[in-house]
Amino acid sequence: MSISFYIAKRYLVSKKSNNAITIISWISIIAIAVTTGALVVILSAMNGLTLTVANLYNAFEPDIKVSIAKGKYFQADDALVQKIKAIKGVGIISKTLNDKALVKNVDKQALVSIKGVDMNFNRITKIDSSIIDGFYGLNEAGKSTILLGRGIANQLSVNMNSFVTELSLFSPLKGKNSGLNPEDNLNQVYCKPSGIFSLNDELDFQYAFVSLETAKKLFDCPDKVSALEISCDESATEDVQAALKNLLGEVYIIKNRYQLNDVLFKSLETEKLATFIILAFILVIATFNIIGALTMLIIEKRKDIKTLYSLGADMSLIRNIFMREGFLISGVGAGIGLLLGLGVCWMQIQFHLVKFGSEFIVPYYPIEMQLKDFVWIFGLIMLIGFFAALYPVRVFTKMDLIHS
Repeated sequence: MSISFYIAKRYLVSKKSNNAITIISWISIIAIAVTTGALVVILSAMNGLTLTVANLYNAFEPDIKVSIAKGKYFQADDALVQKIKAIKGVGIISKTLNDKALVKNVDKQALVSIKGVDMNFNRITKIDSSIIDGFYGLNEAGKSTILLGRGIANQLSVNMNSFVTELSLFSPLKGKNSGLNPEDNLNQVYCKPSGIFSLNDELDFQYAFVSLETAKKLFDCPDKVSALEISCDESATEDVQAALKNLLGEVYIIKNRYQLNDVLFKSLETEKLATFIILAFILVIATFNIIGALTMLIIEKRKDIKTLYSLGADMSLIRNIFMREGFLISGVGAGIGLLLGLGVCWMQIQFHLVKFGSEFIVPYYPIEMQLKDFVWIFGLIMLIGFFAALYPVRVFTKMDLIHS
């Protein structure tokens, strides 16, 4: 242990002749601790919110999605699929066909996005885990079924607990005009609802799922798809995406799960950064107490400074003592705050203190603690503490103070 650190530690814990110095020092520590704890809790809560949103979209979006750069559809023959499967890290490939269609139930109707999926789709997503009524039921041989979003089911007055009639799905004929009657220019298929899923309002009021064969018949696309949706090893996502870009070129668009919803996730990250900056400013204000505490301590310890100087201590050692005093105040406050925030987050995870209610997607506020947040918070506090201690130490430990 260095001499400067030992003396600084003694100054922090020893009794002062002026109690105001002790009070100001502990006020500084408490203010830093409370602000630090708040930073940990709020950032962990925002991490939990981001993770919850990501999990919701995990049920719908694949790891990687390949779509055409120009147009809606493209041919995905066996040769193309085999080339993609040969890439290291690629798991399951699902063909999907997506377009708008009118869904009608007796006198109720809704314009929705119909997504046709093959048998592999449920293996690369978790859509079946979001079903709240009925069952998945797609791709069953000899059956035309449809999986509805909760919002669409409400618009069409579909109730799975009562007798459910077949729904009519309409889509314009491609490049055909056979008469003045609008219905003559529409493809029509019938599907029986198999289940209702619920993810979030955006998806629940927008999407319905049918089998890929049903979608091909509805959209008059017997040999084309909208996208190839791919699952891959989590650690290999970036490598697979890069390999796909090299293989397919600029004709295709290759996006991972986060890029498919980049606006949403960028908004969440921006909110987290803005919150961090606001609380950092509050932290700066809290550390102003360090300036007052060190100023009063230096003035009180003037005799000690003269004694140390007479014993051979140079100005660098004397300044190091009070700089380390400032680091100790910041460090102790930060340590207490990190433990306080950790304790509050642990209690929320274990006992769900803040609850939303059964009508929400998650019944309690999600918390996700990340080590990088703790490192950033502690580093920020020590940096602010350094600059807060620098001024009083430079100003009040000058040679004229020693010789006065």
